[in-house]
Formats: sequence, C-alpha cells, structure tokens
Amino acid sequence: MDRLTKNIDYDYISFKKLIKEICERYSFLNCKTIGKSCSGKDILALSIGKGYESVLFTAAFHGSEHITTNILLMFLEDLCFSVDKGVSLAGINMRKALFGRGIIIVPLVNPDGCEISILGKIGAGDRGDFISRLCKNDFAHYNANLRGVDINHNFDADWEYLRQKELKSGIFGPSMSRYGGENAESEPETKALCDLCRQKRMRHVLALHSQGEVIYWSFGDKKPVKSERMAQIMATSSGYALDVPIGLASGGGFKDWFISTFNRPGFTIEVGNGKNPLPIDSAFAIYKSICEMLSLSAIM
Repeated sequence: MDRLTKNIDYDYISFKKLIKEICERYSFLNCKTIGKSCSGKDILALSIGKGYESVLFTAAFHGSEHITTNILLMFLEDLCFSVDKGVSLAGINMRKALFGRGIIIVPLVNPDGCEISILGKIGAGDRGDFISRLCKNDFAHYNANLRGVDINHNFDADWEYLRQKELKSGIFGPSMSRYGGENAESEPETKALCDLCRQKRMRHVLALHSQGEVIYWSFGDKKPVKSERMAQIMATSSGYALDVPIGLASGGGFKDWFISTFNRPGFTIEVGNGKNPLPIDSAFAIYKSICEMLSLSAIM
C-alpha cells in the first residue's frame, strides 16, 4: 500500500490536505466536523461502517503529543485498506469483523495546541504574544489550547478536586499545561468530544497520548464490566504495562469522564518512550508496535 501518512509534522493546513487525500482514496470513509477549536479550526471525525454503537479512537489532546495524530491516521489508512480490499490487518479481516459495527476516529482533538507546538509563535496567530508569555518561548513543549487550558484537565470527572490539586501545585490560571479552565467543559474542544459521545453510543473509547508505553483503564474505583480483561488483552498484544494515574494525572481527563458518565470502558494509551515531543520520524515504528492492539480494540 502506498501510505499517505508520513513521518512528518503536519500543521493544520497540511493535515486538512492529508485528510482530503485519504477520503478521496476511500470513498466509504465519512468525514464531518464535530466542533471548532478556539481559533475556529475544524475538529474532524472520520467514520467507517454503521451500527448500533461505535468504538471511538482519539488523539492529540496535547500540543507536544502531535505524533499521536500521525499514528492514528496510519491505523486509519490500514483499516480502510483492509476493509476496501478484504485483506487482513494484524490477522483480522476487518471487512468481516466490522460488519454491523462502527469506528469513529478523531485524530486531532487540539488543533491549536498542535499548531503552536509545530510552528511556534506564528501558530498562535494574533495570540502569539500571550502564548509566548505562557510558555516562555518553549513552544515545542506547549500542551494547552489557545486559551491556555489543558483539554485533558477540562472534562467533568472530579474536576473540582483536580482544580484544588492544580492550585496546590501553583497553577492558578492559563498555563502551557495542566490548567483545567474556569469550569468543566468550558472549552470548545472538550465540548466537541462530549457532544459526540452524547449523540452516538460508544461501545468504548481510546485516547492516544505520549509517552510511557502504559495503559490506563480505570477511574478511581470505577471499573466498568470487561474493562480489566480488555486492558489485559491490549497489554499482552502491545507489551505495554497496565498502570493507574496519580496526582495531577488523575481526574479531568476524557477517559475519566467517559467511564464516570456512561459506565463503559475507556482507555488512555501512552504510546512510545522518551521525552515529548517524541521524534516525528519514530511515528511509523511506534504505530507498527501497537497495530495489533489498535486492531483488537476496534473489534472487542
């Protein structure tokens, strides 16, 4: 297969071009806008198949983790190729396995934050000076959205408790990371995902982050039926470890909200190892190492 997604950084314009090319190649792939970022960029959802419920894959909540967009789009391409040609992916005939099921992929949850991490000050547009002050010109490690809110601290899952932990850590307002906003679901990026999950029944959800090669699968004492078994299968197929988030990594996140709201499985997968942002030329190697896990997750 002539892969369209490469080991390169995709700014927003090149990302939109890539999505257009993938959709033109696979006419059965549906693309729609589920919301807008703070700067008005489209938050896109790509879907395959129809059914009573879907599995939702998401990526790039944090600017410095934009490699996860590449990884998820590589999986999308392989998934589409398998469906189109009737060939196996990780030993699974996806055309047959997905009969009566749906897959939804949101590859770029935080387009503004990723644009800043990739392009620097120019990626923030007319808020360049504001973002420069927040990150002290360390744009590559920028994680928040254009308003300085960390999307993965902004979901309504023990948000008030997490806010107290942020204050104790000296995070009082907009920051390059870990500030959860003025209230839960205050950010358009957060609301876009929440609304999607309210409108469509999701069997389970996965959120790709980097890095650490671990899988988080519970939220406090909330452990939906089958979650642990599913997490064990994912860990076995990938070699990743199962873990429990602590401190500021607990609460306010997408999988936390999904688990607590719907009592269905949600997973955060920290892909790769090293220091964010991970080298973009490692995207395909990371993808290949977790291809089986993603494929199994699509049909569990």
